[in-house]
Parts: sequence; C-alpha cells; structure tokens
Amino acid sequence: MRLRLIQIDAFADRVFQGNPAAVMPLPGWLPDTVLQAVAEENNLSETAFYTSELPSDAAPPPGDDPAYHLRWFTPAVEVDLCGHATLATAGQLFDDVHPGARRLLFWTRSGWLPVTRADRDGELELDFPAGRLRAVPDDDEVSRTAVAALGIDPEQRFADTDLVYVVRTAAEVRAVAADFTVMARLPVRGAIVTAPGDTDGVDFVSRWFGAGAGAFEDPVTGSAHSQIAPYWAERLGRPVLTARQLSARGGTVHCVLDGDRVLLRGSYRRYLDGTVTLPEPAR
Repeated sequence: MRLRLIQIDAFADRVFQGNPAAVMPLPGWLPDTVLQAVAEENNLSETAFYTSELPSDAAPPPGDDPAYHLRWFTPAVEVDLCGHATLATAGQLFDDVHPGARRLLFWTRSGWLPVTRADRDGELELDFPAGRLRAVPDDDEVSRTAVAALGIDPEQRFADTDLVYVVRTAAEVRAVAADFTVMARLPVRGAIVTAPGDTDGVDFVSRWFGAGAGAFEDPVTGSAHSQIAPYWAERLGRPVLTARQLSARGGTVHCVLDGDRVLLRGSYRRYLDGTVTLPEPAR
C-alpha cells in the first residue's frame, strides 16, 4: 500500500521555520492503529490524515465549498484540535487540488473548521472556536506540579484544553526550561506560558509544552492561540493581535477575535513530497 506524504512548515515564512506537519491524503480510513503507527513513524508533532468522505454523523457543512474529513495524530494520541496541521492540510489542498477555491471546510472532532485564503499573498486564515479560560486556584495539585516543572512564577493561572500561565515578561517565557519527565505524567494535554510581547509589532508571546499529547515543546501551536488570544484581546483592549511563539524555530500567528471564534492567520512553506509504503492489511 502506497500513500502520499507531504511535509509542510506551517506558520512559517520560509522552510526550517514554524511547525512542520505531515499531511497524508487517504482514499478511505485505515484502522486507527495504523494511523497511530504512521504518526509515530513520522515523529512530527502532528500528522494530518484526510479523506473526501464525510462521516454519517457530520453536521451539514456551512456552505458549498470543498469539504473533507480531517483527523490529527501526535506520535502518541489522536487530538481534538490542531492549528498548524490544519493550515498545512489546507495549503496542500489549495496547491494540488483546489487552486481556484477561496475556502475549504474540514469536519473534525471540533466541528466544522473553515480555512480561507487571506488577502495577503500566500497566507491562510483558520476559523477556530475561541477558548474559554477558567481560573485555577494556586493550591491546585496538578497546576502546582506543572508550575514547578516549568520553573515559573505565574501572576495568573488558567485552564482550558491546556494549562495556561501568564508571566510578567517575555524574558521569563524565553527562559523556561521544562522538566519533561514530570510534564509527561500530568493528566492534561499541555501547558502554555505566555506574556506581553517585548518587540515592535508583537502583542504577546508564548511557548507550549506537551504533557499528555506526547510532545515535548511544540514549535508553533495554533490551538494554543485559540485559547489565549481572547485573554489578550480583553487585556489589551483590541481584537486584532500579532503573536509570536518563542520556540527554537519560532513562528508568527496573526489573531482576530470574532465573537466566539478566533481567526488565526499564517503562511506555509512546502518542504517534502514523498510516498509511504505500508504492509498490505491482512485478509
């Protein structure tokens, strides 16, 4: 069995920046054990698999744009929401299948996710559900363990899909050196550390550290920005923001708060086109 694999750097202005994702079109769904094994073999923070066949329980699509069923796997688990692999998948489809389309629709574990060509050349805009942070008390045991593992002194503690810690300065975000052995034991997907930006044109910065998702540090995390952009929009008093994720590779995410949705805009760069060879399934 031979399948296409396209590796794309998402939220990147050139290759070797942003977050690499594997995109794999499928003629039909393979067993989950095979998908997980392929994602583990790819060993990227996410592998995106998609088909043109929508499941019977999918809600009606919000328009007549090309629609696909999209799933994301880390090397360890399937996840409910992934920004950079969605951007990469849309980029591959716009490039190879729908060069004349303006919008694509993806049915996912998080419902329908539209992706639109942005007005700026080469950028795509993801339409994601906005996060709803809830305050976490200082004495919460899981949170205290995460704070110690991250070596931070947060001024605010929240939780949504991930734990979220607001620190005072971007320098503190850059300085985080996480204990991943401890982080991996936490019963959460990951932890975000964020602070105001300290360079021109950057409103806030962040880093994302894996726990239950099977990743150490993610280079650029779209789903993290859907959680923290509403916080920064309220704190800074404006809905349009530019964020920078301060990983070693780094990446820029343009965010717009739109009611209960967050629009995340970024560029992508294609790195690899190849073929994966899998054993034929047992008959």
